[in-house]
Amino acid sequence: MTFVTAQTSPQPAARPRVSARVAGIAESATLAVDAKAKALKAAGRPVIGFGAGEPDFPTPQAVVDAAVAACQDPANHRYTPAGGLPALKEAIAAKTLRDSGYEVSPGQVLVTNGGKQAVYEAFAAILDPGDELLLPAPYWTTYPEAARLAGGVAVEVFAGLEQGYKVTVEQLEAARTPRTKALLFNSPSNPTGAVYSPEEVRAVGRWALEHGVWVVTDEIYEHLVYDGVRAASIVVEVPELADTTIVLNGVAKTYAMTGWRVGWMIAPADVVKGAANLQSHLTSNVANVSQRAALQALTGDLTAVAAMREAFDRRRRTMVSMLDAIEGVSCPLPQGAFYAYPSVEGLIGRSLRGRRIDSSATLAELVLTEAEVAVVPGEAFGPSGFLRLSYALADDDLVTGVERVQRLLAEVE
Repeated sequence: MTFVTAQTSPQPAARPRVSARVAGIAESATLAVDAKAKALKAAGRPVIGFGAGEPDFPTPQAVVDAAVAACQDPANHRYTPAGGLPALKEAIAAKTLRDSGYEVSPGQVLVTNGGKQAVYEAFAAILDPGDELLLPAPYWTTYPEAARLAGGVAVEVFAGLEQGYKVTVEQLEAARTPRTKALLFNSPSNPTGAVYSPEEVRAVGRWALEHGVWVVTDEIYEHLVYDGVRAASIVVEVPELADTTIVLNGVAKTYAMTGWRVGWMIAPADVVKGAANLQSHLTSNVANVSQRAALQALTGDLTAVAAMREAFDRRRRTMVSMLDAIEGVSCPLPQGAFYAYPSVEGLIGRSLRGRRIDSSATLAELVLTEAEVAVVPGEAFGPSGFLRLSYALADDDLVTGVERVQRLLAEVE
């Protein structure tokens, strides 16, 4: 009897289920820390979270009232232009002139689903595969991931504690290559709270203009400055940059509206048109009720904003003085935003409760497990050796949380 063996064709190698583009994105470290802290609290642990950059204040009542009224208007139950309500775009243009001195037309404005969408669409609009984005570090954790999604290459330019976390023109020039297309500029800064002086802003702007480098400037913390410091807009300091600058902003931080998801970008008309085309396929328009709420925020007075800034200023001084009193920790006084960014390099290589502190990530883990305090390690924003703590939380929680950190780190050997 003859047996015939069936011939089988070689099976193709299994293809990854998730695209390389998406698989290569790192999780948002700040949101991950916040989620872990909330999960522990839900489980009954008395965790205090310094992770998320989210004001603890409610959205101003006038803004909420405007949203309630908007819900009753059937016009807000339908699609509106993908690029934003015309009235809101006009209000953004007027607010930009009022607050920074930059005069733009509503046609240069694109309303986005929060600041993160504005970041991604800005990069997608100007970066081609292989284009380099100069990224001053420490940086907000979303910037490099958004640049990669857009096909760009993020090139870190690190400025440490001794520089006040502010890069110099000399550093930018050393990092510039023929592939450099753009610079991300963020002042006031997340995560450090650093604010570039008008003179420093002008120097960076003139360098970008001289070398034909686009500037993407994130100004979402413009109102959160202290000690008489002014947040200078780079395109106002160097007006010739207007044709190669994208301004990013939103209502989240200034008006305690993180959950409303309204941001925007201001750019040359051709860039806005391209980004609006992308958004029309990506998300369509921002929720109309949120846009109506943002319209009220931008056209109302800034009384609530001033009150929140006063509270942040008080908390800033308390947190920094307490952190700076810890041996091995050095915490400069931030001039903007609502973050402290202490260096913990003096603790690296030492031991805590039988465990070697080999990085700021390890230290952050120990602080969470041993002191039940959630902080974000410097690895989320660039080099190791730092922690980010938000002081956008209640005064009592702030003091209790930092006291726990003080007691724990007093045990470092």
